[in-house]
Amino acid sequence: MTFDNNEVRAICEEVGFGNHFDVTKIDRSAALPEILQRDDVFVVHLGREGNQPTRHQFVSGIANGYHAFEPIPEDCRRQWSYQPSILNNINTSESNTLSMGYNQRIIHAFLYGDTEVAPKVYGSNRTKIPLDYRIGNERIDVSQVQVEIDLTMEYEGEVTVFEAKNGTPSDFNIFQLFNPFRYYRRATQEIEEVSIQCCYLVRRRNRLRLYLYAFDDPQSPGSIRLLRNAEYNLVPR
Repeated sequence: MTFDNNEVRAICEEVGFGNHFDVTKIDRSAALPEILQRDDVFVVHLGREGNQPTRHQFVSGIANGYHAFEPIPEDCRRQWSYQPSILNNINTSESNTLSMGYNQRIIHAFLYGDTEVAPKVYGSNRTKIPLDYRIGNERIDVSQVQVEIDLTMEYEGEVTVFEAKNGTPSDFNIFQLFNPFRYYRRATQEIEEVSIQCCYLVRRRNRLRLYLYAFDDPQSPGSIRLLRNAEYNLVPR
């Protein structure tokens, strides 16, 4: 079944639900309505054509749309001594979380094993791209879907796209990483020897957890695979 934002808005007004965009943008599987969880169904975005409203579709297989964060082994948990700065905790935004991970060289240590390297950094941006992929045996064709990118880093042919969250989520919407992955894969398709990976950073107070992922099949969001993860406990000095 497909439906569009006009239908969502009309039903939201009928039942008194505040923001109709919240109905289709669900970041974690626990927030899916009970009926969708029971029937193992979730929502994908089909984008929009011209002035038409954005379309969406129900598809089967929640595991193809949401991925549980893997446990972090004890030998990947580290104490990280750092000098607090004025703006470290000025807010709890995703941007601040990524800035803290970068400024304290935690991202450098996790990705490159070296806090002294100087990767190129590209700030958050939004764009729209056409897309096609598979959910199980079903092909999904997307007109123009919005891609939201929190941060991108580039170093020696390796492009890493970031998503960040605060709190203790148990899983995440795979398309938060898959869409940026496909965007950069398309943008760099004529460049040889480019590796594109995805990093999810989760912050809870002074604890930062990083999860590095790859997609084994660029046509399948469900092919997401953990490369490595780590936890850094910030200890002020």
